[in-house]
Amino acid sequence: MSVAPKREDYDVAVIGAGPAGLAAAATSAEAGLSTLLLDENIGPGGQVFRAISSTPVIDRSQLGADYWVGADLVQSLRASSAEVIHRATVWSLDRNLDIAVSIGGASAFVKAKRVILATGALERPFPIPGWTLPGVMTAGAAQTMLKSSALVPDGRTVIAGQGPLLWLLAAQILRLGGRIDRILDTTERGNYFAALPHAFAFLTSPYFAKGLSMMREVKAKVQVVSGVTELSASGDGQLASASYVAGGRRETIPADLLLLHQGVVPNVNLAMAAGIEHRWDDLQLCWSPVLDANGRSSVAGIAIAGDGAGIGGANAAVVRGRIAARAAVEALAPAVAAKLPAMATLRADLAKAERGRVFLDTLFRPAPQFRIPSGDTIVCRCEEVTAKDVLDSVAIGATGPNQLKAYRRTGMGPCQGRLCGLTVTELMAQARGKTPQEIGYYRLRAPVKPITLAELAAVPKTEDDVKAVVRG
Repeated sequence: MSVAPKREDYDVAVIGAGPAGLAAAATSAEAGLSTLLLDENIGPGGQVFRAISSTPVIDRSQLGADYWVGADLVQSLRASSAEVIHRATVWSLDRNLDIAVSIGGASAFVKAKRVILATGALERPFPIPGWTLPGVMTAGAAQTMLKSSALVPDGRTVIAGQGPLLWLLAAQILRLGGRIDRILDTTERGNYFAALPHAFAFLTSPYFAKGLSMMREVKAKVQVVSGVTELSASGDGQLASASYVAGGRRETIPADLLLLHQGVVPNVNLAMAAGIEHRWDDLQLCWSPVLDANGRSSVAGIAIAGDGAGIGGANAAVVRGRIAARAAVEALAPAVAAKLPAMATLRADLAKAERGRVFLDTLFRPAPQFRIPSGDTIVCRCEEVTAKDVLDSVAIGATGPNQLKAYRRTGMGPCQGRLCGLTVTELMAQARGKTPQEIGYYRLRAPVKPITLAELAAVPKTEDDVKAVVRG
């Protein structure tokens, strides 16, 4: 593993070492292209295959067969000539395919002929009253601790929300001997009817049997409350209880840990900062990049693969990574591309991996009351801005997320909009009677991750750079 990039120029740079990034880097390097893989985690795998090379969970049945697929991807990568740098935070990518990356407190700049973004997904904001209390976490954070350190809850634990990851996490916690007191399912009743037309594709997909057995496994051990329509967390400086409404009845239960999850959305910050065109996806209720069939974006030379291209799951991410890498090989070394699997074969693999996805997206489409908060519920955690603050700003003239920055500093904290961006867009769209597409998103710029001024000042400067500043 490298500490700093060995060269300044590469044929292909892959950003993110999750399923898509691992597959893309291995494919590109095996074709003989100089390949650099940058990832900010301590090891490969992304969130899906997190800690695949270091997890203390040895019993393969506890994390499930799907998790261990990641070991083969890592093996293929390590057998290739790809240069891999971990703990590398990419903080800038521009239209010239110049990449700025922070490694060990120092920044380096590299250039590539082709860039494949595999930045994956992040959890959708779940802004309920009390969601900022200590003791309230996302399901993804709990899963990170489980995979990395085999840590599971031992106090009174409630899991609330919906989606495949919620059930997977619950099963994994139980298999490792953790405690779950109750699961509060927020899936809307109407979603079941809306999803029916897509049921056949789902029933014949790999998701169906796996999902059904996992839910049975969990329901045999944990009380599950379905049809939850309201949810809040309470406590004095620390979570003490969770309150919910189901079937018209309110109940409050004591809790030491509340895990929230209502699906994942593409992590778009780096792609947006690079100037890539995005559109509002009304089914997945998020921003997705505009891409062609090979994953190529509106910026020449930049492709996007995996869940950052639209949520499709790990199997689809692997295939998308291979498609993007094959397209790069076709462009840079056409003679070699002929030796790779045909694009038609890869597209067939992708169609198979995505089978049943529309059913899941429709069934687990989060309810408005869990996406668009009201009153004193915090929207922007970094700057402690409430839903009422946002609506007050709209009332006095804020037209979109960028104007809101001037009024309330939303999206200007350390997370740079990752935890509030979708909420702000939907809240303002509802308040102004417009679509999310019309309202838009934060204008994102480098650095897309926090870096120190000292690090910026220490960046190597050429004589031309200095002259340009002096002239300015």
